[in-house]
Amino acid sequence: MILSMTGFGEAQLEQQGHAFHLEIRSVNNRYFKASIHLPDDFAFLEAALEQMLRRQLVRGSVSLRLFVRDLSAGAAQDVNQAAIRHYLTRLQEIASPSANLVIDLATLATLPGVCQPHELSEQQRQEGVAIVTGLAEQAIAHLVEMRRTEGRTLAADLLRHCDVIDQELNAIRTYVPAMVERYRDRLLARVEELLARSNVHLASEDLLKEVSIYAERSDISEEINRLGSHLEQFRQAIDGDEPAGRKLDFIAQEMLREANTVGSKAGDAEVARHVIEIKGAIDRIKEQVQNAV
Repeated sequence: MILSMTGFGEAQLEQQGHAFHLEIRSVNNRYFKASIHLPDDFAFLEAALEQMLRRQLVRGSVSLRLFVRDLSAGAAQDVNQAAIRHYLTRLQEIASPSANLVIDLATLATLPGVCQPHELSEQQRQEGVAIVTGLAEQAIAHLVEMRRTEGRTLAADLLRHCDVIDQELNAIRTYVPAMVERYRDRLLARVEELLARSNVHLASEDLLKEVSIYAERSDISEEINRLGSHLEQFRQAIDGDEPAGRKLDFIAQEMLREANTVGSKAGDAEVARHVIEIKGAIDRIKEQVQNAV
């Protein structure tokens, strides 16, 4: 069964004084494209997370965001006292000796290098790897389940369009055998109408030759068979276990090509009416398979 490319998944965990929240969103894209946003302490996980996403989601524009809050007393950043002393020294050098120098500590704390975040220890990094990858697995599972649910709806809609194409194709199959005879009758009636106004005689061989040329030029049996074969292949791809989005798109293009050929070769108003319905269904299919994995 095909999957939709649209989905959302999230996972949360509070452990050892830290709150983790990981979100993954995916939308349509012809190829796989990942956008990963991590706190600086966890930036080293970007490549590993992208591989996880690529391996399990296959296709789509995927955005992953990780939010981490330190709930412990250790959340306060370290104060670089050497940096503060350096700033104070420089300010005193600049200020006039007679000036009444007032230093705002809050402003001083915002200067570069004064407040510095804690660096993770090696043990904390390893624990972070286990936590974040575990959350990513959970979020991906939730996203895939949402993709699967939407994929069932998408598959049902695609199969409805396939049924429309099948019905119109069967109508053309029923109509085609007598199409040449109808053309012959119309041509004969027109010729007799014209000949009634003149003394010209038309040999039956000439009429038969013209009808034979039309029959050969308008033979669409091969195109009808190919379109029917593409339709069956499309249905099989929908029900298959492998990702089929690109394959469905390609088959839809081939179906449209055959439908165009049927319409142009037949040169018949009734066939053209059925072809219009077929092309309308194929266009809707082509639009919808853009969201199929």
